[in-house]
Amino acid sequence: MNSVNALEQRNGRLLLLIALALLLMLTGVAIISRPITPIDETRYLGVAWEMWLRGDFLVPYKNGEPYSHKPPLMMWMFHAGWWAFGVNAWWPRLVSPLFSAGALLLTYRLARRLWPRREGLGGRAVVVLMSCLVWAILSTWIMFDVMLAFFALVSLHGVLDAAEGKRLRGFGLMGLGLGLGLLTKGPAMLLHVLPVAVLAPWWRPGLRWASWYGGVFLAILYGAVIVLLWAIPAGHAGGVEYQHAIFWGQTADRMVESFAHQRPVWWYLVLLPALLFPWFVWPCLWRGMSQYVRHHLDEGGRFCIAWALPVFVVFSLISGKQVHYLLPLFPAFALLVARVVAGGRRDEKRGSELALPLLIIALLGVGLLLVGTGHIPLDIVSLPAPSLIAGGGVLIASSVITYLWHRRSPRSLVMLGLAGASVPVVVQLATAPFIYPTYDVRPIAQAIRQIQDKGGWVAHAGKYHDQYHFFGRLQKPLTAMPVEELSAWLLHHPQVWVVMYIRDTRLLAAHQAVITQPFRGKTAVLVDAATAQSLLTRLQALPPSD
Repeated sequence: MNSVNALEQRNGRLLLLIALALLLMLTGVAIISRPITPIDETRYLGVAWEMWLRGDFLVPYKNGEPYSHKPPLMMWMFHAGWWAFGVNAWWPRLVSPLFSAGALLLTYRLARRLWPRREGLGGRAVVVLMSCLVWAILSTWIMFDVMLAFFALVSLHGVLDAAEGKRLRGFGLMGLGLGLGLLTKGPAMLLHVLPVAVLAPWWRPGLRWASWYGGVFLAILYGAVIVLLWAIPAGHAGGVEYQHAIFWGQTADRMVESFAHQRPVWWYLVLLPALLFPWFVWPCLWRGMSQYVRHHLDEGGRFCIAWALPVFVVFSLISGKQVHYLLPLFPAFALLVARVVAGGRRDEKRGSELALPLLIIALLGVGLLLVGTGHIPLDIVSLPAPSLIAGGGVLIASSVITYLWHRRSPRSLVMLGLAGASVPVVVQLATAPFIYPTYDVRPIAQAIRQIQDKGGWVAHAGKYHDQYHFFGRLQKPLTAMPVEELSAWLLHHPQVWVVMYIRDTRLLAAHQAVITQPFRGKTAVLVDAATAQSLLTRLQALPPSD
């Protein structure tokens, strides 16, 4: 029995290394296949740059104004790398992958703690997590949610410590994770930890309720103290409006805004097959899940259900929905998949078990082939695209090879994980020739910097999301003017230069721009005031359908 456990432990460590290698590969592919993209990534990088430029590490700034939408922890991570290596674009692109690697290690350890008699579960869980489509993609984006998932895992390890009798250490670790999570993305952090803590008497029977909930309350207070150590001096430094925003706007105002942008209650449910691809379409999983929940649900399974299900329901009921809001729940799903499959080894070895997910991967490859050859027309592809054709061929070949290989050596979970991870790799490489020109803001950002260096004044038509500040290393804000007010404003500011966005490039005929470049389905132009006025007149003359 000991030799079996030792073998399982070695296999688990090998799978952990495979998951980390997948993360490393995905990070490299993301860096070479797509730029730092507007609007979210460039905005957060621009905010970090403005803080660095001001030497103000308390209050985030966006286009010269205090930015209250997010706390500063991720920006501090950028600053740490800039302090060590100088201001650069590559370090911020490594922050999320580093936290993703930390989340893999914490998930691996959590599996061993929840199911100590099943040594190999941790390795299987991290392979599942790293090959989930959304986790694989967002692990390489400049976003807050992978960091939030990491700190949620830190807190959940604390909850488990406390449930095992190590109360001081456990609730201290829970509070530390809560505080750092609050500094990452605000009050959303509480939602990812408190359900597990509140439902602890269900997944760990025998807890003394009074002392348990008292400890949970103290952990929340500890987390609140951590975030207040930043919020109080930041609120004082940022002024009354900023103070109101970080103490009130992060909660009540966000809820009001959430309900103002409604998506239906079933939106997440419909997206689950894509979010959790390829695992959601694996028949072995759902057959095993049914048996596990009905007959073999153990403490570890209840822990994961208490972690994921209440949060999923709450996010479904709140009208404001984004895919990345669910990212901290993915480790819970990965742990459940690993546990369920471990209990159904015979199902895992059936040759037909991989047919459906591999068929979907092959069909995606066919789709890339049809787009690349022009049989499915897309606006961004006007000529045969070798990268799309090659990518489609790779996905089809990988599906066939994986299926044939599985029949000789049945290891469904690992093979499906590798096949699933190939999808974001291949798709990003195949679409890079079209994505890069459309989302790379460096040319226009540097043109703005040149005008500002000469003493010029640059305005922005419509809301400005700080997308040019970092790559232009801008030291002055842009004047953001609503498009409907821009024409009248230009009459009084004839010396200004304007960044505008147009759909029909024919409007540029007989006009000269400092620079033009594709931008998220439109064309961004940098023009003088007279040209901007002429373009506005022509835009107003267009029929409404244009």
